Amino acid sequence: MTKRLRSKYKIDRRLGENIWGRPKSPVNKREYGPGEHGQRRRGKTSDYGIQLRAKQKLKGHYGNITEKQFKSIYREAERLKGDTSENLIGLLERRLDALVYRSKLVPTVFSARQFVNHGHVRVNGKRVNIPSYRCKVGDLIEVKEQSKDMGLVLEATQSSEREVPDYIDADHSKLKVSLNRIPVLSDVPYPVMMEPNLVIEYYSR
Repeated sequence: MTKRLRSKYKIDRRLGENIWGRPKSPVNKREYGPGEHGQRRRGKTSDYGIQLRAKQKLKGHYGNITEKQFKSIYREAERLKGDTSENLIGLLERRLDALVYRSKLVPTVFSARQFVNHGHVRVNGKRVNIPSYRCKVGDLIEVKEQSKDMGLVLEATQSSEREVPDYIDADHSKLKVSLNRIPVLSDVPYPVMMEPNLVIEYYSR
């Protein structure tokens, strides 16, 4: 278990926002940061600080993505044609763990990573255990037969906490989903405002 997974709610409190929109987040009760100095008044944030915060918020939302991985995704988004910030969102949302989470096959982005890692997911009939695996439009993602009765799968599919976005076709009766188009920022149901344009500015400095 990584440090990020053990202290995931500290990310919420440090940023002062419920970045996964979960009812259990401590930010719902305490908006100040963690630790003995969490209630100190904060001074004016610099432009760099605002950009850094935007980067931390977007990266944190996708769970255990390392800084190296996240920067690599940014570099790829930069090379693609079109708006770099929209490309960044499209690449992040095409990650297998992100699609498993968005499709409500599991309750959290952290459990999505573990679920994929443990081999419970097939893509186009083949077992894939790499959370960062990049799916293409039309790929069929399904929970393998032996894993369909797992408690976290039943919990997630029956939960009313989130809705499946319309760029994903999801059949929860068969536990099969597919990506029908690459989303843009306005398509993604982030619980808080994400500013990928500031992330681009951060890495462009």
